[in-house]
Amino acid sequence: MQLDKIRGHQTDQLFKAMLELKDIEECYAFFDDLCTISEIQSLAQRLEVAHMLKVKKTYDTIQNETGASTATISRVRRCVDYGSGGYEKILDRLYPDEASE
Repeated sequence: MQLDKIRGHQTDQLFKAMLELKDIEECYAFFDDLCTISEIQSLAQRLEVAHMLKVKKTYDTIQNETGASTATISRVRRCVDYGSGGYEKILDRLYPDEASE
């Protein structure tokens, strides 16, 4: 299974820590300590790219609006299309009105 490549004690600990966060302010504090600004921005950008792909935006539009490279857009596209379903699950929860589209 694809997820087995990231499974392990340290990853479990990280994900359990994330599940303990109570609100956005706790998320900001935790991620500020955990990641560089660039890492956080990169993760946020990938999620936005996935959302824009889901609503059928073109690569040019995505690149112009997010600043993501075509390589990043392509990588996210592969994950959206052939990944473990994580993007789809989260995007359906964040944007329930778009879930059926």
